[in-house]
Amino acid sequence: MKRREFVQTASFAAAGLLSLPTFLAAGKVKASTLGLQLYTLRDTIPADPKGVLQKVASFGYKELETYGYSNGKIFGMDFLEFGKYVKSLGMKVTSGHYGWDIVRGDWEKAVTDAKAIGQSNMVVPWIAAEERGSIETFKKLCGELNKAGEICNKHGIRLGYHNHAFEFEKTDDQIPYDVMLATLDPKKVGMEMDIFWVVNAGYDPIKYFEKYPGRFEQWHVKDMSKEDRGRNADVGTGTIDWKAIFAKAKVSGMKHYYVEQETYPGAPIDSVGASAKYLKTIL
Repeated sequence: MKRREFVQTASFAAAGLLSLPTFLAAGKVKASTLGLQLYTLRDTIPADPKGVLQKVASFGYKELETYGYSNGKIFGMDFLEFGKYVKSLGMKVTSGHYGWDIVRGDWEKAVTDAKAIGQSNMVVPWIAAEERGSIETFKKLCGELNKAGEICNKHGIRLGYHNHAFEFEKTDDQIPYDVMLATLDPKKVGMEMDIFWVVNAGYDPIKYFEKYPGRFEQWHVKDMSKEDRGRNADVGTGTIDWKAIFAKAKVSGMKHYYVEQETYPGAPIDSVGASAKYLKTIL
């Protein structure tokens, strides 16, 4: 990773350390906090949310990250009802993904709905290609995120941003992800690092943890296929060294981690089970 000038880097790191002491206090990662991003099961959960959630719970998952929230509903269920059902299975919703349409719409309703089920995090997971543009465009989007984060803070929720690989493609001779880290106010917006996409882009997640300690409060855990680096593998069967990465959890500031898989060697639900089984052996 190319680094910025030492003084600038040190100042950003110091800002993160001063504003996020609770995240740096994160202790040893435990299997009892095993999390799943439900997008992994996007082909089945909309038709049978309760049945799918029962199966997820049976694998030992305890924390969930949602997707698909819209105007108080999710997977055809009232959001509050959904949260209660998750709790009845011994799990909890700790985070959720929300599109820019919600951020720019009735964002406060989405935030209060999240708060009502005990959710602690909300994440914006994507910037559409037509919105990326120049570095100035990325900075403008960061401004929107900072404002959305103010509303989250008011309700005791933590806003985050989730990366893919495009944030690492040089734009105006700069790496957008580095610009975002410099522009986002760490008091208002944290980062959810998708470790697969960082590696896919050719960068080292651990170097980012060390350069920006405390900033990466949530992770997406998905492995990289040995045959095709553009495809996922069940966690523990690919090329990413998860033991080394989890050993740096405290440096990163990680509070929650979620298995997420977008491509599979077999049935998605089997991958969910296999990934949980592996993570229990290293945590």
